[in-house]
Amino acid sequence: MAASSPDGGKPVLRFAPSPNGRLHLGHALSALTNQCFTAKHGGRLLLRIEDIDKERCRPEFEQAIHDNLAWLGIRFDGALRRQSEHFSDYAEAVARLRARGLVYPCFCSRQEVKRAVTAREAQSGQPWPADPDGAPLYPGTCRDLDEDDARRRVAAGGAHVLRLAMDRALAATGEAPGYVVFDEDGQQRTVIADPARWGDVVLARKDVPTSYHLSVVVDDALQGVSHVVRGRDLEAATDIHVVLQRLLGLPTPLYHFHPLLLNEGGDKLAKSRGSESLADLRARGVTAAEIRKRLGFA
Repeated sequence: MAASSPDGGKPVLRFAPSPNGRLHLGHALSALTNQCFTAKHGGRLLLRIEDIDKERCRPEFEQAIHDNLAWLGIRFDGALRRQSEHFSDYAEAVARLRARGLVYPCFCSRQEVKRAVTAREAQSGQPWPADPDGAPLYPGTCRDLDEDDARRRVAAGGAHVLRLAMDRALAATGEAPGYVVFDEDGQQRTVIADPARWGDVVLARKDVPTSYHLSVVVDDALQGVSHVVRGRDLEAATDIHVVLQRLLGLPTPLYHFHPLLLNEGGDKLAKSRGSESLADLRARGVTAAEIRKRLGFA
């Protein structure tokens, strides 16, 4: 693996779980992969709590994160960063993008987006394109709204999100954004990102001034993260992160995407699927040493 940061210093990594459920074996794999790389190269491993989802994130889930990581024998360096305490950082980043005309308010509900997509499919007779996660691309209904009218609707408290105008964003970068991926054998390769396949992604909401994509980019830069080690399910999302890094003048870390743990049906482990939690395993008497061995970290 690449042993130094892009500027030649020691690597800085982060493990960044969300306290919206219980950690499972997939989280353990990611945390241990980060720990292994950090120890091998004398780097620093940071812990970040990604808790921007006010409705689903709970204090008891965060405490369980700390308990289970300590049980696994994972220690972290530096201060904990909790995203909910740094909304001003994300709002400032959005303001910079808005000042350049790269962000616009969208007043469409999910149902309105769905109806617009259905209408376009009926008109064209062709399926509407989807993003890498399978969601239909936003059809651009609010992209060219009159600016004064949009401002009045926002000032009046109209429900809205803020979307990145992807075509303008890509024009502003001046070139196809790329990033470096490193593998287990120390080989590096440059990947040319394709952010256009995500369309006009949501960067912030009325009640939460950020999104996963925006906050992770801002946090990585503020925390000096040089190497991002995460699951392959987030590989496609890196397209969005790289273009945001370019637009905001932030450094682009090196990336490694580790394999995912799958259940018997071939789906990745997930909180939403009720995958057995680390707490459940502990309650059944499974030891941390057994977990580490099972995941290849004996």
